[in-house]
Amino acid sequence: MKIKKGDTIKVISGKDRGKTGKVIKIFSEEDRILAEGVNVRKKHRRPKKQGQKGEIINLPAPTHVSNVMAVCPKCGAAARIGYKTEAENKSRICKKCGGEI
Repeated sequence: MKIKKGDTIKVISGKDRGKTGKVIKIFSEEDRILAEGVNVRKKHRRPKKQGQKGEIINLPAPTHVSNVMAVCPKCGAAARIGYKTEAENKSRICKKCGGEI
């Protein structure tokens, strides 16, 4: 998986098309990511103490990796990710501008 935790991503398909967010967590076994502000679901939480009211909270749900693209910090566009090796260092690069991600 070429997307890592902390990357900024842009949704390219689905109900949240066009939204951007930062990756919070990666589920590599299922090829899914958890990003803030993307694929938000509502969860009904019951009251924990007597006299307290229940509430509805918004939680992000995992999104499949095929529905998102990484956003290049240099050019600001959603682009594919490539790899470049120099000596013993392997780094990720943007396929559009060639900048390091």
